[in-house]
Amino acid sequence: MRAFAILKIMTETTGGDRPAFNPRLACPWPRKPRLVNSVQIKPAELDSWIIHQDDQVIVIDKPGELICHPSKDGPWSSLSGAVRERFGLATAHLVFRLDRETSGVVVFAKQPEAAARLQGALQRREVGKTYLAIMTGEFSGPVTVDQPLGPDEASPVYCKTGVRPDGQAAVTHFTPVASGGGFTLARVVTETGRMHQIRAHAQWLGHCLAGDKIYGPDARCYLDFLDHGWTPALEEKLLLRRQALHCAEIDMRKAGLERVFSVPLPADLRAFCAARGLQVPAGI
Repeated sequence: MRAFAILKIMTETTGGDRPAFNPRLACPWPRKPRLVNSVQIKPAELDSWIIHQDDQVIVIDKPGELICHPSKDGPWSSLSGAVRERFGLATAHLVFRLDRETSGVVVFAKQPEAAARLQGALQRREVGKTYLAIMTGEFSGPVTVDQPLGPDEASPVYCKTGVRPDGQAAVTHFTPVASGGGFTLARVVTETGRMHQIRAHAQWLGHCLAGDKIYGPDARCYLDFLDHGWTPALEEKLLLRRQALHCAEIDMRKAGLERVFSVPLPADLRAFCAARGLQVPAGI
């Protein structure tokens, strides 16, 4: 039986002196912590990912399967820690994060003043972000999903969100740029910034992201991955080792930066498209 860790127990009581139990406050705990983060970044690797730096920001093309936030496995196990060490910063101010398995543009501010300005612009929706996603199934026309998101209480994965009427407003625009071989390469723009928004809306649309362990064919794939790592059985179900989501462009000109930062679709997602006859348009 999979081990579970209780994160918190509600303080309210029911009947006698026993605390009320909320199953949403329990989550799966990996029996093999080494699987959670086994990456150690090399300084030369980090240098090769930098696409821009000046006296305000450092902009990086983050590979998939790399965490942004600091971890207990040392400074070079996360992007934030590696940036801090490489540039001798007291703090690497992460302006916004990407999920571990999402690749693409990540922006760090060198000073707290710059971080506050850029993060404020994000909250005011003055920053443009464009993603590329490989979605299961084929569709030819643009689709807007305007559906509220909140905790998916039916899921075995605690962090999973889903469409629910009492959720927070969330709007995502999907525009196909290529389709074939049973998949669609789409340009994705969000109007809101909810947790896992693109992935949850893609699942609701019936076109989940290729390789998505939580929002793909079965959320238990994520639990199996925590327990056993990447296996042939998971490869058969998911086809791709990580979720096919890439942050392709960040426009922070309204926040005071002078240019738009963009990075191409990475090699692993290009190879996935090529293997299935999905033509990636020039310039992507």
